[in-house]
Amino acid sequence: MSDSQDARRGHAKKRLAVILLGGVVGVAVGLAGIYGIGHLARNVGLEPACVPALETARRITPFAKGEVAAVTPASAPRLLPDLTFWNAANEPKKLSDWRGRTVLLNLWATWCVPCRKEMPALDALQDKLGNASFEVVSINIDTRDPAKPKTWLEQAGIARLAYYADNTAKVFQDLKEIGKAFGMPTTILINPQGCEIATLAGPAEWASDDAITLVRAALAR
Repeated sequence: MSDSQDARRGHAKKRLAVILLGGVVGVAVGLAGIYGIGHLARNVGLEPACVPALETARRITPFAKGEVAAVTPASAPRLLPDLTFWNAANEPKKLSDWRGRTVLLNLWATWCVPCRKEMPALDALQDKLGNASFEVVSINIDTRDPAKPKTWLEQAGIARLAYYADNTAKVFQDLKEIGKAFGMPTTILINPQGCEIATLAGPAEWASDDAITLVRAALAR
């Protein structure tokens, strides 16, 4: 066998070794990532159903800036209570009715000035990104005149958001009990399994490029 043939065979063996090593490293990195998420989930007592929410929260973290800098991605996502509220036809709805879809849940009231200022942006977000996979679910919690919020929405030109309400404000109390509602407005980004991805206490410019980018990151698969 010539020296050149020996050299070529030696080179081929080295290339094969590098390829095999690369495959082993790739598998190891993948397993490490899976183990890392699983290990963290166990450490924080995460419900198995909410592991995907943790991954999504990590993915959107770099985009919580600018107009949505106050959005707080969940470090230990939890399954939210199955909130009950009503639609425009006064039919009962539950948060679980949106399983399989990402939801931006928003609680608002006509007496809340920041809420009213925020509504046109939420309306615009629904117009831009609302589809079979995503909906802005905005729930009014006025406890007195049930006609007032509907009238205000009509006068403000809010036409793309479906109307939902809870005139007992129990949805707010249920979220407050688990530390997810401190004031108004309250907004929670929820994954298709019903687990929180991120929360926001206070208003945001939801029609901004920053908000659109963050929501799109949450919707990415």
